[in-house]
Amino acid sequence: MGLRDDANRIIESAIKAALPGTAVQNALQKMDLSGGRLRLVAIGKAAWSMAKAASDILGNRIESGIVITKYGHSRGGLSNIEIYEAGHPVPDENSFHATEQAIKLVSGLSPSDKVLFLISGGGSALFEKPLIPKVELEDITEQLLGSGANIVEINTIRKRLSAVKGGRFAKLCEPAYIYSIVLSDIIGDPLDMIASGPAYPDRSTCEEALEIINKYNIRISPKAEKLLKTETPVYLDNVTTMVTGSVTQLCAAAEKTCKELGYEPVVLTTCFSCEAREAGSFLASIARYHAGSRRSLAFIAGGETVVHIKGTGRGGRNQELALAAAAGISGVENVAIFSFGSDGTDGPTDAAGGYVDGNTKPLLDQMGIDIYRVLDNNDSYNALKVCNGLIITGPTGTNVNDLAVVLIKKQS
Repeated sequence: MGLRDDANRIIESAIKAALPGTAVQNALQKMDLSGGRLRLVAIGKAAWSMAKAASDILGNRIESGIVITKYGHSRGGLSNIEIYEAGHPVPDENSFHATEQAIKLVSGLSPSDKVLFLISGGGSALFEKPLIPKVELEDITEQLLGSGANIVEINTIRKRLSAVKGGRFAKLCEPAYIYSIVLSDIIGDPLDMIASGPAYPDRSTCEEALEIINKYNIRISPKAEKLLKTETPVYLDNVTTMVTGSVTQLCAAAEKTCKELGYEPVVLTTCFSCEAREAGSFLASIARYHAGSRRSLAFIAGGETVVHIKGTGRGGRNQELALAAAAGISGVENVAIFSFGSDGTDGPTDAAGGYVDGNTKPLLDQMGIDIYRVLDNNDSYNALKVCNGLIITGPTGTNVNDLAVVLIKKQS
């Protein structure tokens, strides 16, 4: 098997290990959902998969429910559950409509009723009732995304501009009790930040929100500024929360498969958090140092990088990481670097990420494609496409951060 075949095996096994079905089933065994009515609300890129797992176990015990997920991430109907697809990473009218339906679903419940709330990454855009005009919310979101703000910073702002984030959805469910199952897509599993914490007390402060606005020079209206100065709920007594999955699972699965393929794996971190281009350069430097080893080696990093958008091209953080790495391993034999998003999407593209090896840059050079100009234009998708470097998985049904791997085959 070649390096690309090995990469495909690692990607497949890592995604499979991070699928939410088993995790949701295990969490439900620890929850008392008896008595009263049971409503289900599932939000995020993995919402359908999580709801399917719950439906398989609970059946008609779920009186009614709603799934709100990204376009293309639904896989069919579920009994007693309505399914909505909406915009991501910027919310759209379908996001707002679906959220209104979810609010209606949990309105008028009694203290004996329960809400099973299933949360996964992407929920911040998909589950939204804005307190400012839609156009301004879109503008602020796009400014934050383009500035290179990380997900915690973005969600600190989002939750204060929303009627359902930062613990506010839990208040809307009162007096019913919420059992929340969370599939984490943020490093360190901060429950108040995953999907902007709609059912978890907010640990961020107004002061932090205003510091983020100033840090990235984000343009906001006086109304938005006033909202950023309004504190969100810091205490909730009607919620029990369980985290069911994280990037640690992703790295552990990759480590196991690397061993099976004959590599000696090293997990560098599960907290990879920096500029995508810097991450690619760093991994390339590791590859160059160990190239020519008498052992097959694999270096694994999980987390989530960021991209400062300056150009007009297409791409995502994982594709940008891979293409930046290609420059550093140019001409090096028996070495490959790949990076992908566990949800199967990377930026506004149909790719999950990118794969490069020592031949990538020379091949692009032959085609007259300058990697550095491509990176400056944030056009990694089109460059990787012409050299067969795109990783295409389709929507996976899970979302637990990204995985980057360096593969080094021993010299024969």
